[in-house]
Amino acid sequence: MNTPLAERLRPKTLDDYLSQKHLLGEQGSLRKALEAGIIPSLIFWGPPGVGKTTLASIIAAQSDRPFYTLSAISSGVKDVREVIEKAKKSGGLFTQKNPILFIDEIHRFSKSQQDSLLGAVEKGWVTLIGATTENPSFEVIPALLSRCQVYILKAFNKEDLESLLHRAITEDELISQKDIALKETEALIRLSGGDARKLLNIFELIVSTETTQKVEITNEMVLGKVQQNTVLYDKTGEQHYDIVSAFIKSIRGSDPNAAVYWLARMIEGGEDVKFIARRLIIAASEDIGNANPTALVVANNCFQAVTTIGYPESRIILSQCVTYLASSPKSNASYLAIGKAQKLVQETGDLSVPLALRNAPTKLMKDIGYGDNYQYSHDYPGNFVAQEFLPEEISNTSLYVPGNNPREEGLRNYLKSKWKNKYNF
Repeated sequence: MNTPLAERLRPKTLDDYLSQKHLLGEQGSLRKALEAGIIPSLIFWGPPGVGKTTLASIIAAQSDRPFYTLSAISSGVKDVREVIEKAKKSGGLFTQKNPILFIDEIHRFSKSQQDSLLGAVEKGWVTLIGATTENPSFEVIPALLSRCQVYILKAFNKEDLESLLHRAITEDELISQKDIALKETEALIRLSGGDARKLLNIFELIVSTETTQKVEITNEMVLGKVQQNTVLYDKTGEQHYDIVSAFIKSIRGSDPNAAVYWLARMIEGGEDVKFIARRLIIAASEDIGNANPTALVVANNCFQAVTTIGYPESRIILSQCVTYLASSPKSNASYLAIGKAQKLVQETGDLSVPLALRNAPTKLMKDIGYGDNYQYSHDYPGNFVAQEFLPEEISNTSLYVPGNNPREEGLRNYLKSKWKNKYNF
């Protein structure tokens, strides 16, 4: 049997589908929609090997609909139109049974290819299910994105991956013929990088090369059989996440030499330059913030530039941005502030907006006090007047604490001059 283990174990029903409980558990939003017979056009966004293709095929089977698949890597506009014509004929007049068109790696489709899908999705000739490892907000055109429900698929956790290994041991026709003891799983899970397909491929390789009937899986045994250094940079595996982590931490740690080295590792490994540029935008705000607000402008311009220029010249633009960010003053004050604010919202719920701050577009709203006692800041000296902007229950709560750097010290002094002791600036 030449069928890979990952394919042999591919689940056929939602009940067999591991993980994604937030979507497919008893209270999961996607499960409820499917049970109600509601299948809108969908985009599954998540890392490699979390079951995006599998979930699409389960949805098609469970809803008893024709299922067509395209890969964005090998398909053009002509292929899309041919499949849509087939789908229109197979769907007939029964729109509730319109075919499902699954497009893998939809983020690789050009604008014209995505445009060619619009009419079919809008008219209901097909229900589109797209799979992407990239943020669809960046990679899917707005007109198509607005017609799709985006579901985020999370990476498998340790328990999910171990459950998958146990399923292989007990249920697979070939693997179950051996007496396998899972003594240790850390090496298997680490080498898989959270990718279920990769995990099963490694596991099958290890088991199939054992000549004895009894197989004991240990970390040492796994590492001894798997060549860890065969690939310089695996865009979908463990090294991808490790190198990106080292890259961001080098920028955060103000080391431009290390940062540009890890940049080169990613470029030489064929990483998408737009992925790198997006990470720089995040770092500019998360790790630099108001210590140097220009960093965000530079990073955003970097993204626009590499999108326009492309490889190989984009490496120069990336290097300029990386070295600038790494050499910039650092502050995570904005990052900490929104984290504290979200936690406060989760703890206190939907507190009422103070009457003075409410909008009053109608006479009735004015009559019941909306906008009363609001003081227009520009009517006062220095364009400031002390008043309460938070709900009464959390009055005086301090969320933003300026960082210890020259620019934010200036912000701290300005705010302290206005608010005095109110927020302990």
